[in-house]
Amino acid sequence: MQQKGHTIIPVHPKAETVHGQKGYATLEEIPVKVDVVDFFINSELVSRNVDLAIAIGAKAIWLQLGVIDEESVQRAEQASLTAIMDRCPAIEYGKR
Repeated sequence: MQQKGHTIIPVHPKAETVHGQKGYATLEEIPVKVDVVDFFINSELVSRNVDLAIAIGAKAIWLQLGVIDEESVQRAEQASLTAIMDRCPAIEYGKR
């Protein structure tokens, strides 16, 4: 995604740096507007994090391959977020 010109901001409880980008422990700590929250987490953790994505004003959520939570996707869509589930952005970009 970085090679396509996107800014990636890692979020992890340990706030690690990933691919040279400073990490944050939570979505709420990110100091800039977030367009898309890309979920690289277990499906069981999606619900709470979708609520956080809605709360910070994200425009979209993206659940990676194998990350499934129909109820959270519906909740995101009801909050006017674009929601993509069980797909990989790298694969989708490759189709273009």
